[in-house]
Amino acid sequence: MNVPIVNNTEENRFEWWIDGQVAFVDYAQTEDEQITFYHTEVPPSLEGKGIGSGLAKHVLDYAQKHHLKVRVLCPFIKIYIQRHPEYQQLTFL
Repeated sequence: MNVPIVNNTEENRFEWWIDGQVAFVDYAQTEDEQITFYHTEVPPSLEGKGIGSGLAKHVLDYAQKHHLKVRVLCPFIKIYIQRHPEYQQLTFL
């Protein structure tokens, strides 16, 4: 898919609009170089297409690029990090 993921700072979420539907990751970013990921949501009609994994990779790459420490409360992103250990150094409790 060649549709960009957008950081909607007004809603505090990364959004991926596909076929008129939005998949997203809710987050909060603090001034002390920390970001917390709360929830990932993918519409049922888009499930099983790698959308959630694409979002998880994007938000973790964003954190890495901006030198942010990551707090993960979202179960989906927690599992993604377990499966992709290259992101484990970003996380803290």
